Amino acid sequence: MKKIILSIMAISVIMACADKDNRSGDMNETEKVDYTVDRFADIEILRYDVPGFEALSLQQKQLLFHLSEAALMGRDILFDQNCRYNLAVRHSLETIRREYKGNRDDEQFKALETYLKRVWFSNGIHHHYAEDKLDPGFTKEFFTGCIEEINPSDLPLRKGQTVEQWLTEIMPVIFDPSVMPKRTVQSGDEDLLLASANNYYEGGVTQKEAESFYAKMKDPNDRTPVSYGLNSRLSKENGQLKEKVWKVGGLYGEAIEKITEELRKAVLFSENETQRAVIEKLIEYYQTGDLKTFDAYAIRWVEDVNSEVDFINGFTETYGDPLGMKASWESTVNFINKEATKRTKVISDNAQWFEDHSPTDPRFKKKEVKGVTAKVITVAMLGGDCYPATPIGINLPNSNWIREQYGSKSVTIENITEAYDKASQGSGFNDEFVWSETERAFMKKYGFITDNLHTDLHECLGHGSGILLPGTDPDGLGAYSSTLEEARADLFALYYLADKKLIDLGLLDHPDAYKAEYYKYMMNGLMTQLVRIQPGKNIEEAHMRNRQLIAKWVYEKGEDKNVVSFEKRDGKTYIVINDYDGLRVLFGMLLAEVQRIKSEGDFKACRRLVEEYGVKIDPALHDEVLERYKSLRLAPYKGFINPVMREVKNEKGEILDIVLDYSEGYTEQMLRYSKNYSFLPAYN
Repeated sequence: MKKIILSIMAISVIMACADKDNRSGDMNETEKVDYTVDRFADIEILRYDVPGFEALSLQQKQLLFHLSEAALMGRDILFDQNCRYNLAVRHSLETIRREYKGNRDDEQFKALETYLKRVWFSNGIHHHYAEDKLDPGFTKEFFTGCIEEINPSDLPLRKGQTVEQWLTEIMPVIFDPSVMPKRTVQSGDEDLLLASANNYYEGGVTQKEAESFYAKMKDPNDRTPVSYGLNSRLSKENGQLKEKVWKVGGLYGEAIEKITEELRKAVLFSENETQRAVIEKLIEYYQTGDLKTFDAYAIRWVEDVNSEVDFINGFTETYGDPLGMKASWESTVNFINKEATKRTKVISDNAQWFEDHSPTDPRFKKKEVKGVTAKVITVAMLGGDCYPATPIGINLPNSNWIREQYGSKSVTIENITEAYDKASQGSGFNDEFVWSETERAFMKKYGFITDNLHTDLHECLGHGSGILLPGTDPDGLGAYSSTLEEARADLFALYYLADKKLIDLGLLDHPDAYKAEYYKYMMNGLMTQLVRIQPGKNIEEAHMRNRQLIAKWVYEKGEDKNVVSFEKRDGKTYIVINDYDGLRVLFGMLLAEVQRIKSEGDFKACRRLVEEYGVKIDPALHDEVLERYKSLRLAPYKGFINPVMREVKNEKGEILDIVLDYSEGYTEQMLRYSKNYSFLPAYN
């Protein structure tokens, strides 16, 4: 599979190590934003600033406005993709919150409000990272009492269904932990589709049936295959399998029609003909659902390297599908950060050098790196699977043959990393978990720049490197492909962070700067990311599996030479790196093996690597990390709300300007989105 959107590389509070003097661009504008908005359960909600927006032309602002509206129109799609009951649950909870006549300070009602906030954040009833079903925190009796006070016409009842019948159906979905327990199951011996609560398959489609269905479509001699199953739900009706395509006039058509309406408006403000052609081809794809048209759109999008405004909108990443084929709906809207992009341009201009000097087998290297472009962007709106939990880097398109023949575009979202940094300063995290002042000093001085460089290298070069051998099925690694692909990109970045080439290119100014990222990565992969896992649980999320896989593998392989060690002090466990050069060698060795697995489609080796190193947790270490983290009173997960874009009109209704409003709160934004951007029925 081709999973190339980078989620948060480490727990965000680690970014407290950043030094303001290492940042790119003018930071004065960001001072006006109060970053922390809300906090509940294990989540902190932040704002992000959009520096440079005011300086854009009116045409660019209008383009951003309509692309941003399109980014919000598909919100309901993701909710429904994540679980077929999500929209009904969200609607009923919002109705209770609006209509409740009792004491709003009552603990039961406050628990319901918290649960609703969590449902908003996770785009459904399952945890956005851990995949487990959320604990409502209020009783069945309280919920039933609230529902009985609501006019039945305000409830998401099925046709002909009574309130009592609806409660019988919906109560286990919310309250029974054994019903739909996980959103996505990606490993193990059970049937991954039947064990997953997501809505990519229906009617009892089994894993074997789905794999057989799509295997019959594939031609091993086709060098330009479409991404089979990318934009459809696979349904079994009367024993027959068929795809329900997500398009205008098809499944999710009500929301997709609204998206295309805004895209048509955006076309009028295109910066150039190339960008116009990109948007028009995306509209055509939404209208037809044809995957060859999607590939044509992807090629035009990757070739549009001169537009200052850019966007992603559509069915893109396949993390949520156990088979790694069907894509969640997502969107980002952005414009280039010209000053910071000088850094990524240096990297992309030297892409061939990095490919040639990779420690991987020459058989798996690109002889000619084509069309690799990278830039730093300022995001202006987030939607779908990029909201509220937000990536800090993206590399697209995912199609291997398009990447080989036409290249890829990579972005680092620096105003998001800035917001993480500012919100987390002074957290006390480094004092608690970092071994000594030596490591803390390196992280303070070089942490921000090496973290951003890691993202740049991961997205621009890591995902863009290497080839599949002829005849290798791009979907052949199944549920493990997400983890392996993220590991491949991370290892590529880690290996080159320590290379003298970065000094020669002027990207770093000290040969030991890379140690800041090496230490943070190993500490996170072996220890601190465990704060995101509940006691007794395994690691499920692909990025977290990837980080532990890498850290545990290099720790084990370097144990006899004491490359990395666990040390105790005052009863607390710390990570100590004793041989940074040796660690880099191990990163290179693992990169070579991971690239081999991907290039050859070696499923057995991939499964063994992920299951052995990426899934299981040391319970004693886990308990210790949780206890130490608890004392810091920090939220392990962070996400964002969007600014509000407002049109400024004169008395004739003419647009004079587009302005950003940062004053909206989390609950206010979520309720407004539910009111203004809900186009799908409760059950699809």
